[in-house]
Amino acid sequence: MSSVSDTYIENRQRVQPTHTNNHASAHGGNVVKWMDEVGAMSAMRHAGETCVTARIDELNFKRPVPQGDTCVIESYAYAAGRTSVRVRLRAFRESPRTGDREGTTDSHFVFVAVDGDGEPVPVPELTAESDRCRELRAAALEAEPTG
Repeated sequence: MSSVSDTYIENRQRVQPTHTNNHASAHGGNVVKWMDEVGAMSAMRHAGETCVTARIDELNFKRPVPQGDTCVIESYAYAAGRTSVRVRLRAFRESPRTGDREGTTDSHFVFVAVDGDGEPVPVPELTAESDRCRELRAAALEAEPTG
């Protein structure tokens, strides 16, 4: 059994020319790929099993991540079902020189734990015993899309 904070991962990707679109900012597909990869890591930390993407809820691009900036991906599991793990994902643009950050993308992904044959397997309960865990879970639940 893991806690919300055990699943917290923050990863960085420097936005290079090969990652950009015609506007010299990170191509949305690259941002989604980075979010999916880090989200799966958070889900696997909790499940202790391989996890695959089952659903992406409301992926909102609020502003671009310019070439040369760093794309920071924040990820953590905040809820678990029988075989699924819900993960909050946020992306930020970060200046590599100053560390100044601005939110760019927000979403919730659902991952399913699978065995070697790709069949769903149960996941343990996810706990939120510390103040940090409860704050992260509350923020994720508050930001969940409705409907």
